[in-house]
Amino acid sequence: MSIRPVKRLVKAKPTLEGAGVHLRRAFGFGNTADFDPFLLLDDFRNDIPADYLAGFPWHPHRGIETVTYVLAGTVEHGDSMGNQGVIGPGDIQWMTAGRGIVHQEMPKGDSIGQMHGFQLWANLPSSLKMTAPRYQEVKSADIPLVTDDDGTQVRVVCGSFWGKKGPVDGVAADPTYLDVSVPPGKTKRSPSR
Repeated sequence: MSIRPVKRLVKAKPTLEGAGVHLRRAFGFGNTADFDPFLLLDDFRNDIPADYLAGFPWHPHRGIETVTYVLAGTVEHGDSMGNQGVIGPGDIQWMTAGRGIVHQEMPKGDSIGQMHGFQLWANLPSSLKMTAPRYQEVKSADIPLVTDDDGTQVRVVCGSFWGKKGPVDGVAADPTYLDVSVPPGKTKRSPSR
């Protein structure tokens, strides 16, 4: 795995998406060459239900993968292949749109109105653009958690890390997707993979 040097820092920008969801977009405004193969990264952190409840009603995707990771609240989802469910804190939805899929994602928030998560879009290589759509929903309990001696915790969603393999598989870019928590006041260096 190669590590790219940091070229610049980019501040996420507020934007409206879907049926009027207020979120912050880290990238996905125009030129995405610096982020290849990633196309978009949205942070949908919000504690005002009126700013997210309209959600993302039925819409199409093609030629990409979307990854939705929830930290607080819930997201009800469904797609044109008949998949449906609810993802909550620590759950992930990994959708390969391939030749095309229509889906919806409707954030509901938690008992005090908080909603927080991320959505990442990854471009499929040209050879896989017309692959059959595929959907993976993984619950938090099925994501391995590794704890280091210093208290650092890593949830391994996809790929392998510290001897654990994540439950999401068959992803074109062969990524490593981790949720890392470093205790306050600590610094952590870790070898890749």
